[in-house]
Amino acid sequence: MWTVIAILILIGLLMMILEIIVIPGSGFAGIIGFILMAAGVWLAYSKHGATAGHLTLVTTLSVNIIGLILTLRSKTWKRATLKTVNSGKVNEIDEDQVVVGSKGVTISRCAPMGKAMFDGKYYEVSTLSEFIDQNENIEIIRISGNKIFVKKTKD
Repeated sequence: MWTVIAILILIGLLMMILEIIVIPGSGFAGIIGFILMAAGVWLAYSKHGATAGHLTLVTTLSVNIIGLILTLRSKTWKRATLKTVNSGKVNEIDEDQVVVGSKGVTISRCAPMGKAMFDGKYYEVSTLSEFIDQNENIEIIRISGNKIFVKKTKD
């Protein structure tokens, strides 16, 4: 019977680790892991008495707490996180070059957002409703903050 108790607790612990590292946020593996560990402790109480149950409970809690401390202290999280820096930026609109009525050309398809060039500079643009293909002539119809709205011209 001790083998069954140990297997339940170990599988429960593995499910908890799986929840934390592999599939965080789902909750399913963590709940199953907790239930398996609780079942192992319950079996120890019911089959071997209070002393064995207390010992199993303290051991299971100790292993979980020590594992949590080691995981948080180690560089596990640093190895698992992304370290890249997002160097993208929002349109920096030069009001001398880009104004309502400026004409340009699309560099990519605008569906409804895309890239366009005005006076040799690239900008991210949006259409109000239509899709505009690449290399189409466009005109700025509105500038709202850093967002440029365009429409296709018939030029």
